[in-house]
Amino acid sequence: MKPLVRKDVGYQLFKVQTGDEPTDWKPMPSVGSGVREIRVHAGSEVRVLYTAKFEEAVYVLHAFIKKTQKTPKHDVDLAAERFWRLLKWRKEKT
Repeated sequence: MKPLVRKDVGYQLFKVQTGDEPTDWKPMPSVGSGVREIRVHAGSEVRVLYTAKFEEAVYVLHAFIKKTQKTPKHDVDLAAERFWRLLKWRKEKT
């Protein structure tokens, strides 16, 4: 990933951490409740799947460069698996 693209992704995540909305995002209910996709358009299409539904942190579940119109199933499945593990981990630690 190019340095300027990485910087933009970091800035978008910073916006989320400070309670603001990313510039371009959409909900991803197919991954899990409260999961969103940050969309960065910079020559290549970068996607960051995250959840900010918990007070203690913004959890990045997956980031990838999108090469087709539709989000590949394996990327959705990977983020969903990580989200499920996050929920399980949070439940076990309480």
